[in-house]
Amino acid sequence: MDEEFEAIERNRTWELTNLPEGAQPVGVKWVYKKKINAEGEVERYKARLVVKGYKQKEGVDYDEVFAPVTRMESIRLLISLAAQRHWKILQMDVKSAFLNGVLKEEVYVEQPLGYMKRGDEKKVLRLRKALYGLKQAPRAWNERIDEYFMKNGYEQCPYEHALYIKKSGKDMMVVALYVDDLIFTGSNAKLIKEFKEIMNKEFEMTDLGLMEYFLGLEVKQSDEGIFISQERYALEILKKFKMEDCNPVSTPMEPGTKLSKFDGGERADSGRYRSLVGSLRYLTSTRPELMLSVGITSRFMEDPSYTHWKALKRILRYV
Repeated sequence: MDEEFEAIERNRTWELTNLPEGAQPVGVKWVYKKKINAEGEVERYKARLVVKGYKQKEGVDYDEVFAPVTRMESIRLLISLAAQRHWKILQMDVKSAFLNGVLKEEVYVEQPLGYMKRGDEKKVLRLRKALYGLKQAPRAWNERIDEYFMKNGYEQCPYEHALYIKKSGKDMMVVALYVDDLIFTGSNAKLIKEFKEIMNKEFEMTDLGLMEYFLGLEVKQSDEGIFISQERYALEILKKFKMEDCNPVSTPMEPGTKLSKFDGGERADSGRYRSLVGSLRYLTSTRPELMLSVGITSRFMEDPSYTHWKALKRILRYV
């Protein structure tokens, strides 16, 4: 907690002030999380001070909130490009990324318990920069990083607004942004070194080296190519739905299966059904052979029957 608070103070995120008449401060709280590595082990524990954004009022505390992230399809395309051209994909992480976003709105928050300034307990904090939990924090951060990329000669892809390209003669470099995670690749080691330098100059960065684990994708890079999988994620799905010891099958859907909406059968739990469909949809990122069967079973999410549930569980048995 001390480390987080000191980082916020160093960043000049706020200033102590009296609450203006008519203004309402937003509360803050501490959130604790575990960072998991590619092996599923706890890498470190972290405390984060967040704003109770659910108490913000639209038009008063915030306006625009949307911020783009790179789509999974574009990430796979980037991996494919790197594999074709024998490029290595590298990864960096921006520490406390949202704290770098500059706010346009006047936002006041309460002083966090345990860190109130002695003698000024009734004062509040006016935010200069964003804090996690603010509804506009992702957008403020995205505007800041987008502006910085443009300033340093990177062009935003017109079809994927979180993807940036820089060209230098015949060489090029591509950067994909997903909130505070960056993956990048290119044809020139000098461009890559330059990119790392400009990022470290402006932000507090963690250099993760070769991309090995990103958004649930396990990535193995070698001279022969790039292999991506979601083995750990698949095992988590099996465990969640108590299917670790199921009997495996050779196809995701039984040949000749015909499913209809109104089969008159016993109804299944629609919440669990939707949850499993969502999990399997994400698994298709590296398992395209599941797309047809997952697509068919997803048609019945509104009112699934036991027959639909059985067909969905068969996909798990195949996984």
